[in-house]
Amino acid sequence: MRFPGTGTIIEEAILKGRGDSRGEDILRVLRVRGIEVPDAVRERVGSCEDLDVLGTWLDRAVTVGSADELFVEPAGA
Repeated sequence: MRFPGTGTIIEEAILKGRGDSRGEDILRVLRVRGIEVPDAVRERVGSCEDLDVLGTWLDRAVTVGSADELFVEPAGA
């Protein structure tokens, strides 16, 4: 069964809002941890709309030593 709003501009806006929120969460985690966030990282996180990628970056934000490490695939992945 499909949601009646699937594929509509309303759904796109909702998903975009989720992505924006998740990107803000990533940057907040880094800030709270005292990790400096270069403009390039802020821009890349802010422009990403893939919720799976943003989720991965949010998970990594908890443990990385620098903001750039968000984008580094772990060895063996």
